[in-house]
Amino acid sequence: MYEEQEESRQSPLDKERDGFLPIQTNWFDRVFISVIIWVALSLFWLRFLEPAGLSLNFSHAIAVLLGVYIVWKG
Repeated sequence: MYEEQEESRQSPLDKERDGFLPIQTNWFDRVFISVIIWVALSLFWLRFLEPAGLSLNFSHAIAVLLGVYIVWKG
């Protein structure tokens, strides 16, 4: 009885859930993972792909799409 009351008082944002990520995450964890991936992708892009003529804007578009997917489905 007491556990059911505790669960009903929790915010939907605080609940952990299972997604495709191999760990249990809440929304903040998924946002943090997305930001780290954004930084890593930007650094990789600057080192290897921008000298070849590909704009950093492509990297940002990919990172935003990937971040939205991770936060939503992760």
